[in-house]
Amino acid sequence: MSQITRVHLIVSGHVQGVGYRMFIHRVASGLNLSGWVRNLPDGTVEIDAQGSDRNIQELVERARKGTSRSQVTRIRKEEKTPDETMKGFFVSA
Repeated sequence: MSQITRVHLIVSGHVQGVGYRMFIHRVASGLNLSGWVRNLPDGTVEIDAQGSDRNIQELVERARKGTSRSQVTRIRKEEKTPDETMKGFFVSA
């Protein structure tokens, strides 16, 4: 079984009002990741996700590419301790 990895991402650029959170939700759900995604008041998007190392890497790559309407300029990534209580992936208000 693969290692469980958890990351906290702050995505900067044109990422609000362009379907970015729903895109991340679809990607993360398809990769069987747990966690959440939400908009922050400063115009960035925050993602907390965990799952297999390979699937987390895929999420980060897809987050970097974004949607056709988004423009990602930066992703700050921080490794976190996995949380076994995290189940499902949600869009937070």
